[in-house]
Order: sequence, then structure tokens, then C-alpha cells
Amino acid sequence: MLNPYVNRRDFLRAGGALVISFPIGAALGGETPARAVSPRPLALDQVDAFLAIGADGRVSCFSGKVDLGTGVRTALAQIVADELDVALDQVEVTQGDTQSTPDQGPTYGSLSIQVGGMQIRQAAASARAALVQAAAAKLSLPAEQLFTRDGAVYARPGGQRVAYGELVGGRQWEMKVDPKAVLKDPADYRVVGQSVPRLDIPAKVSGEFLYIQDLRRPGMVHARVVRPQGIGAKLQGFDDSAARAVKGHIQTVRSGDFLAVVARTEWAAISAARALRVQWSAWEGLPDQARLWEHVRATPMNHSDVLQSVGDLAQASGEGLKTVRATYDFAIHTHGSIGPSCAVAEWVDGKLTCWTASQQTHLLRRQLSLMFAIPPEDLRCIYVDGSGCYGRNGHEDAAADAALVAKLTGLSVRVQWMREDEHGWDPKGPPTLLDFRGSVDAAGKVQAWESTVYAPDAPKTIQVPLVAAGLAGMPTQEAHPGNIVQALAIPYKFANIKVTAHRLASTPFRPSWIRTPGRMQNTFGNETFLDELALAAGADPFEFRIANLDDARAIELLRRLAKVAQWAGRGTPAPGRSRGRGVAFVKYELVRTYVGAVAEVEVDRESGRIRVTRFVVAHDCGQVINPDGLRNQIDGNVIQTVSRTLLEELRFDRSRVTSVDWASYPILTFPDVPEVVVELMDRPREKPWGAGEPTASIVPAAISKAVFDAIGVRLRSVPFVPQKVLAGLRQS
Repeated sequence: MLNPYVNRRDFLRAGGALVISFPIGAALGGETPARAVSPRPLALDQVDAFLAIGADGRVSCFSGKVDLGTGVRTALAQIVADELDVALDQVEVTQGDTQSTPDQGPTYGSLSIQVGGMQIRQAAASARAALVQAAAAKLSLPAEQLFTRDGAVYARPGGQRVAYGELVGGRQWEMKVDPKAVLKDPADYRVVGQSVPRLDIPAKVSGEFLYIQDLRRPGMVHARVVRPQGIGAKLQGFDDSAARAVKGHIQTVRSGDFLAVVARTEWAAISAARALRVQWSAWEGLPDQARLWEHVRATPMNHSDVLQSVGDLAQASGEGLKTVRATYDFAIHTHGSIGPSCAVAEWVDGKLTCWTASQQTHLLRRQLSLMFAIPPEDLRCIYVDGSGCYGRNGHEDAAADAALVAKLTGLSVRVQWMREDEHGWDPKGPPTLLDFRGSVDAAGKVQAWESTVYAPDAPKTIQVPLVAAGLAGMPTQEAHPGNIVQALAIPYKFANIKVTAHRLASTPFRPSWIRTPGRMQNTFGNETFLDELALAAGADPFEFRIANLDDARAIELLRRLAKVAQWAGRGTPAPGRSRGRGVAFVKYELVRTYVGAVAEVEVDRESGRIRVTRFVVAHDCGQVINPDGLRNQIDGNVIQTVSRTLLEELRFDRSRVTSVDWASYPILTFPDVPEVVVELMDRPREKPWGAGEPTASIVPAAISKAVFDAIGVRLRSVPFVPQKVLAGLRQS
């Protein structure tokens, strides 16, 4: 393992040169070299924060955004390679180390390339311009006669050449990112826009890749946290005599209601935790799940926000109008990460280092700083890949567990969550309830659109309180459920629109963002209700959308989708029919990434089981960095959201989560994965937008409409489990 505490001076003596620079810090694992610790804050306006070039010409890219298994590491390397004119294999990417990467915000919201990648691209363009100027001075030639290629600056005519490593000369350059630095012409890109193989895949295939679960530190011990029997239960006492008899047990630690065992091996920690006899107070603060939606509707509101207002709904009245009403609900989901969360932490001379798969290492540092009342500069969080994260799951909480046990014991501590920890204690996507009303006139025009969502309010800071801090009575933050009112406003041009969010004062579980937070729930309501209005208007779903859009890019995408999916209009549900198709569309947050999809389903009328057989996606996110990587993202969006739509629902009683295994919280299995067909609309001269979330937002609506096309049953409640299908068939 590489030493994470190499100091900058020793590193420079051993390694040679820096270039644009920032002091290179430490990285773990075999993918990146040891880096020196930055001696100053890593400001986003400094080239130093993002790039370094060694004397050998190798380029180091430093990203605050991390690769959660989505291929971001490869895409960032492509961006840097093209903008700096170096070979892709000369670029190394370090991610999410709070001492050597800038704070570019959490890895969420489909912003890794759109924001993080473009910050790095602009820094690289600034660096390239500075290298040309330095070469001009060295060669005594005008900068206009120089160009960059393969890690060097060349003169034309004449062919004189000076390598980037020569230009640096071991110096550290202090320079700001020039927002006016000219970016490369997309026509000159050599790797951007190409399906470059993922950089992480070879080591993952060979088993050499370092995951957080694999990380070991000298003298490291293992801990297991013993959870309360009810979410709000209090620790009244414990007997650890049986735990102490377990071979390898070191100690049992307590801080308030936080209780954990520490052992020399992981199995000893598991065994000791199971041997503890613990007394908890009774707690039954959760609502009755059978009456969840009544509970949501009755929850006090902090305030209501009008998100969109067009015309006057009072004008949409009179004879000849068809009025349609519908209510949609979206269940509470857990992240269901296949590999449970893990972290390692140790304290040295009052300073904390934490190895974590957190998607937000800089934010986690601030949270741990608050929790332990230490300055952020005394705390370092280092990203190590986890087994999957698409929203704020348990990684940050595992980090807090490890940090607290390490503080209480003075040891290097590894905390590995179990399945029941992950399902029972990670933060949840809150329940979402939506009401719709719309009117269509005799000509098939929508005269009124009114929608209301019931969703938790959001504090100002984008944070989720740490479980360990809450149990131990240490400082923590308010819960934040994500921007779950996003995408409720619609892109369609109707005469009268009113869109309202009722911001609730509370929600049953500690809320967080799960992939496509709010955008999925709200788009489900919007697009399914739009289809209900199209039916009332007697219109084809594709043509109905196109007729009510004035966005040429959206219309182009829908027409391309209809062609690729070979859309031939919607059929009429009939007895015995079991196959159907449904379309859905989104312009993400009304400002970026256009996605349309056609779902194809088969419904078993006897069992009520739905199978999604094929999913056709048209996708426009502007400039595509890596087509194959983008297709991977879209595939993942579809597969995961088919699972969420058909199967997933958190189960709970009045005290705690009860769906704490894969039997009680099933996810999609390989035999049921649909064929996914992707049509990319690459626009090389446009800015790239995000792709991590948008496709997921339209999956539930497309499936709901495909089921209606097949059997005439309108599904308005996620998940679409067989019982709901059979109930609909009985009523039809």
C-alpha cells in the first residue's frame, strides 16, 4: 500500500518535477501515485487545484467529483487529454481527497461532467495557453507560430519542439483559471467523443481493484455497531459478559445511545455484537404503513410554493370541457446498494483521517468537523471506491461510525455495515404524493393543468444528519431530502397552468436524495397524467406532446424516438391482450438533457406480473464525451428504475424498517433485465449536460402507460406489484 503521509518536500526530492501545479498529495491503491499534501486551500479559480504535470510529462488531474462506478474517471481523463494535447495513457486522475482535490461539490445531480468536468476543461485550456506562452519565450518565437501536440509545444515552420516537462523546470506555477481561455475546436478532439475503454475495468476484472471493503491499515481492528430496536429508542443498559468471552474481542464502547463492539477480526466483531444483551426503551414513532398516504396528506405544512403559473385557471371553465383528475403516489425507497457501506478511520495526534466511499468527501469533512468539534484542517477524508452509490446511502454514516469508535479506542478502526444496517439505517427517499386536475376542450386542446405535490421541506444546507452523531448526542444537522420539487413544472405550452409544492414539516424517515430525487416522482405524475389527457383528447401520445411543445430540440428528439422505436400509434386494450407500449419524455429540470423513451411490456393477466421486455431511449445531453460510457449510464438508469418501479417498497412497522433483506426488499434479477436500445444524439459543439439521472426519471411513466396500453389498467401507485395489477383488472 502506498504511504498516505508522504510530505511534499520528500516527494519532490524523490520524484522530480511539478508543473502546473499543485502539490501532489496522497492516494491509496494502485491506480494513482503517491501525492504530496497541499500546503494551502485548493481554490476553484486556480489551475493548481486541478492539474499538475511531472518532469516526465505525465499529467495529474485532481477532481473533487468521484467515480461511483459510472465511468466519470475515464471521461475526465479524456477531457484533460484532449484539452492539453497529451496521450490518454499519460493522464492520471485523483478523486475526492480533501487534501489534494478541490471542493467541486458532492457527486450528485448529474453534474460531474456538466460542472466538474467543465471546470477541469477550462483549467486545462488555461494551462495549455500558459505552456504555449512559456515555449514562445524559450524558443524566442511568437506564440502564434506554436501549437501543442503529444505533450509538447511545436513551432511551425521549422519543427522545433519543447516538452511540457522541460517548460516546468520543477517550478510551481501560481495562476488563475482564465475563463476566456480558448477551448480546443471539437473538430480537433482525438479522444473526446470516442468510446474509450473504461480505465477501471481491467483491475476490476482481474480482482486487483481496491474497494473500500478491501482496505487494510496497519494495526487496524474491526467494529460492529449495535443498533437500537426502534429508530428513536434509548439505550437503557447492556451486558457484554458473553461478548467478552468471544475470542478476539477487544472492548465494548458506548457513547450515549451509540453502542459498538471492537475486535481483532471481522467475524469476532460480528460474533461479539450478536452476543451482547442490550436493553432498549420502547419507541413507536413511525406512522401506520397501511395509512401512509393519509399520514402524508395530514402532515403539517411549513409553507406552499407556486413553482409555475401561466394564465388563470378560473378561465378554464365552460361547456364542452372534459375534466380529468388523478392522484399518484410513489413509495418510500431505500438505496439497496448491493455491497453494504464500509469505512476506515484513525486518529493521529488529534487529527482524523477517514477512508470512505462517500460521494461528498468535502461535505463529509465538514460534517465530521462539526461532530467532533475540530477544525476542518485537522480532518482528512480520502475517497476509495465503494460497491455502488447513486445518492446519499450509508457511506457517510459508516464513516461517522468508524471515526467515533476510533476516537473512543485510539485504534485504527474499520466498520463494515451488514445488510440489515444498509436497509434499516441508510437514509430514505421520502414518500411522494401528487394530485392532478386538467381540462381538455372539444378540439383536443388542454385548457387547464393543475398539479400539487406533497413533499418534505428542505433546510438551507444540503446535508443528511449522521446516525452516529445523533445516537451519541453529538452535533449534527437537519435532514435534507434533496431537491424533490424539481421537474414538477412542465415544458408543455398550455393556456392555464398552476404547479404547487406543499412543503411538509416532517417525513417518516431520515430523508435523503436517491437517484433522480423528486424528478422521478414528479415526472411520473406529469407524464402519466399527460397521457390521460391525451386519451381524453383522442390524440396519439407522441403527436400530443409534439403539438404542445415549442422546443425544436425536444421535437427533434421525439421524432427520432418514434422512428427508432417504430411507433405505430397506440392500440386499444382488448380482452386477452397482454403486450403494450408507452412513451414518456423529459427536459430535465426544464433547462438541460432531453430524454424520451418507449417501454414495451408483457403483463400476465393471471398473476398480475409485469415484465419489461424492451426499452428504447433517445438521449440528447449535448456533447458526448464517451459514447459507450454514456450508454452504460443509460442502461444503468433503465435497469435500476425498472426495479424501483416494479418491485421496490420499504416495509416498516411503528418502530423500525422491517424489509432488511433481499427477500423482503427484492430487486430486479438478471433474467428480468430488459433489452435497452439507446439512440444518442451527439452534439459535439454544444456544452455537455448530465446523464446520471435524466433517463431514470421517465421510466415509471413509460411503464405505466405501456401497461394501460396492454390491459387497460391505469397504474398510479409505485411500485406496480402484481396485487395492484390484479385489483385494476377486477375493476376494469
